[in-house]
Amino acid sequence: MTQRSPILAVHGGAGTAPTQGEAHAARERALIAALGAGWTVLASGGRALDAVEQAVASMERSGRFNAGRGAVVDASGAATLDAAIMDGATRAAGAVGAVGRIATAVSAARLVMDRTHHVLLVGAAADDFALAAGVAPATAGFFLNVGGGSASEAVPGTVGAVALDSAGQLAAATATGGLSGKLSGRVGDSAVVGAGTWADAYCAVSATGRGEFFIRTAFAHGVACGMSGLGLPLAEAARRALADVVALAGNGAAGGGCIAVARDGTVTMPFSTPSMYRGIVDGSGAPRVAALPDPRF
Repeated sequence: MTQRSPILAVHGGAGTAPTQGEAHAARERALIAALGAGWTVLASGGRALDAVEQAVASMERSGRFNAGRGAVVDASGAATLDAAIMDGATRAAGAVGAVGRIATAVSAARLVMDRTHHVLLVGAAADDFALAAGVAPATAGFFLNVGGGSASEAVPGTVGAVALDSAGQLAAATATGGLSGKLSGRVGDSAVVGAGTWADAYCAVSATGRGEFFIRTAFAHGVACGMSGLGLPLAEAARRALADVVALAGNGAAGGGCIAVARDGTVTMPFSTPSMYRGIVDGSGAPRVAALPDPRF
């Protein structure tokens, strides 16, 4: 088997987040920590699937993004989480939606994939499943934006990771707290395989933005179809899929972005919003992170 040079990319959300000050620096440090968590897996010959899970779980625990500990609250004042993970080698996938009693939704999504015959579990039953399977609980005061917790410096920002491992396999994972003030029970694109999360033999994709538009365009699967069906390079496939989102949304501010990696090691990170927190690490050097447009990405 031909050995590949592993690659890991992460994002912390697209939007209008402040790109200076201590909160900005803390978000960049959290991205670097997530890259480190995933790269530890890849550098030792581990699977892309394990790398993306570890990277996303790191960002969920950090409290610096709208995911896990830093999740925004819904109309009832509760924090509820969505997440999905997908293995490009087999197209096995797992997801959870509207969970609120666990610390890392991506861990629950992985267990849905590994221990059930299903793809998506939602609500209280999904929480029950995850807790029984050993996912860490969200104890009182865990969520920073819920009453009784401390004030959060997090700003809206879904988190995600995509990876190519040394065996040439791809994987993607995404997690979010969803929209601030959303209706109770709302589930966004992060938990919808083919919308906010996708991995197959061609590419791995994790999206961020207003989830309803990414669902309605089947965004992440659209990127893959651009490659497999139209023969487009990854960057052009992602650009076209994002243009579809922006056109449906009506303006760039309601768009978003994505990170994607192809089986040949190509990476793209397009976004239509003013900023998108993102980072990458490969065998060539130290992790690189940015929020604003940057020629390195």
